[in-house]
Amino acid sequence: MVLPYRRAGDSSTPRLSGGGERLRPDKPGLPSAKRPGGLELLDDGHRLIWQPATWFRGGFAMAFFLALIFFIGCVVLALAWFTALTARRVEAMLPPRGRFMDIDGQRIHYTDTGGSGPAVVLIHGLAGNMLNFNYTMPEKLAADFRVIAVDRPGSGYSTRPDDASATLAAQAATLATLFRQLELGRAILVGHSLGGALSLALALDHPDCVGGLALIAPLTHTVEKAPTEFNGLLIRSRVWRKIVAWTVATPGGILGGAKLLAFAFAPDVPPADFSTRGGGLLGLRPSNFYAASSDIVAVEDVLPGYMARYHALRIPMAMLYGRGDHLLDFRAQGEAMVEKNPALELELLEGGHMLPVTVPDRCVAIVRRVADRMKEAHISRAQDAF
Repeated sequence: MVLPYRRAGDSSTPRLSGGGERLRPDKPGLPSAKRPGGLELLDDGHRLIWQPATWFRGGFAMAFFLALIFFIGCVVLALAWFTALTARRVEAMLPPRGRFMDIDGQRIHYTDTGGSGPAVVLIHGLAGNMLNFNYTMPEKLAADFRVIAVDRPGSGYSTRPDDASATLAAQAATLATLFRQLELGRAILVGHSLGGALSLALALDHPDCVGGLALIAPLTHTVEKAPTEFNGLLIRSRVWRKIVAWTVATPGGILGGAKLLAFAFAPDVPPADFSTRGGGLLGLRPSNFYAASSDIVAVEDVLPGYMARYHALRIPMAMLYGRGDHLLDFRAQGEAMVEKNPALELELLEGGHMLPVTVPDRCVAIVRRVADRMKEAHISRAQDAF
């Protein structure tokens, strides 16, 4: 079939070649679309296609869409590059200072002072690392104890595969293996914040590894409403968590870090050197954001199971809490724990959440108190044996 064209000004009605049916004439009012040589398209669909305005609108929309995709891709790549660069600079400033042990696909970073005294293990909280205890606590305890500081799985310089479990039970199993490999015996666990919840899980799941608990502003019960400052960590999708970790988490941490730090320490004031001496800069790395998000999502799901078992603990325990803590309420976390296990000693003071930094002497004191009670219990058992 040959397409029917007519010359401009020709009023005759075209027919299909071969004597086919008449084509309908042009509709009045439609603009004429001319081809080279003065030929006009009679088919309405072809006419619309050849209208310059229609072609321009479609072409512009496609060009804009492709440009937008290109721009977004460039932004994502730039953010990932900036994140990687920041992580390298942070690691150059604060390199690992301890040893490593490979446990079930994880690489655990720890320090060990050695010595023959009872073992004391320092376990940090959410989004932290072992340097959070770097304000004289290890030095003061090392005179009488073998002090081990550990980066929890995924935190600091410890690694954890992205698909590995972040539950308290999984972390407790990993640290229990570390303790047994180091032959610590029944150690005193010093758990701060989320590290307190992990210390309790260790005591309940691996009692052969724990002789006493010195808990500092610990998480012991589920939190009905987490502070809004932690909303950015509440990401359940692993894929989305990874995307955020490698794009906006690091720039966001740089821009909002001072405000978040002030909130964590309030009503106390953060020390000026916390970013370096306290390891604050390590939290800017994407791996640490991913681990913190995994931890906060996992803990609320499993904590109720441990809460129901607190009454069964029969080891020396002491707890230090600040009345002005903005992250965890001493009534809901400390006093509620005493109700479940009256053997726990609770000491309250005026202060905030970061007690290992702001009042290290008070923290050391409760560790020594637990050690004294362990010694008394050991003497009592020895006397009962005779």
